[in-house]
Amino acid sequence: QVQLVESGGGLVQPGGSLRLSCAASGSGFSIYAMGWYRQAPGKQRESVATITSGGSPNYADSVKGRFTISTDNTNNTVVLQMNSLKPKKTAIYYCTAELIVDGGGPYGCWGQGTQVTVSS
Repeated sequence: QVQLVESGGGLVQPGGSLRLSCAASGSGFSIYAMGWYRQAPGKQRESVATITSGGSPNYADSVKGRFTISTDNTNNTVVLQMNSLKPKKTAIYYCTAELIVDGGGPYGCWGQGTQVTVSS
């Protein structure tokens, strides 16, 4: 059994910051990569940032210079530090992981999502 648990979402003022965390729990798996996607009302889910287990990050153009993704490989955790958040950008942020289940091959997993609301 593998589970992704997200935390850190909430309400923040424009220009403020939030720190999202996602931990992969369970046993019998290894992580290839983890990342964050977001989905605003009426829009498609889009990639925000991803990072490999080796620490190589990739960012969407819209968040470069403002967001930072990092990993704690020991605890199978990915963190997204979000700075300079823009107004009217309410979205659900979803953690994702590409992993290998022992003896079962590759799998892609999603968390349940955490809402981020930017409002004054």
